[in-house]
Amino acid sequence: MSIQSERLTFRPYTEEDFDFLMALLADPEVVKFIGSGKVRDEQGGRDFLSWIYNTYKAGRNMGLQVLVRKEDSVPIGHAGLVPQKIDGENELEIGYWIARRHWGEGYATEAAASLLDHGRNALGRHRFISLIQPENTASEKVAERIGMHLEKVIVLGEKSVNVFSIEQEK
Repeated sequence: MSIQSERLTFRPYTEEDFDFLMALLADPEVVKFIGSGKVRDEQGGRDFLSWIYNTYKAGRNMGLQVLVRKEDSVPIGHAGLVPQKIDGENELEIGYWIARRHWGEGYATEAAASLLDHGRNALGRHRFISLIQPENTASEKVAERIGMHLEKVIVLGEKSVNVFSIEQEK
């Protein structure tokens, strides 16, 4: 069963979603705080889609998934539970990107809260992180709204990244 929230359905990427993914990857404002912060060309998009597909090997409902608005079946972004290795530890990241035209509508918080709930209740996980570049205050607010706090600052790909985390007692 797919992950759902009040307004959204999560579903895995397919090749038919490539144009949507490229629209996200080609928007300088959307990718400003993602990785190198640079837009990607078609080959970069193909590489990113391959990376997404690879994250699906971690299990059902894992990896970045397309966020589809229930009311009209329009994709509005992507989010997911993404396996990460941070400081030698296996972590599970709650990641979220929303298309710019849908910013400020609460979709990122709704998606992140649904992922936290799914991770706890369906997967039995107790700890989650979000990797957020320091200037990305909107994403920091989303992390804080779902109960995360700033745990530490690390360097990833030569960039400082804030590690927000939430851990539930076992």
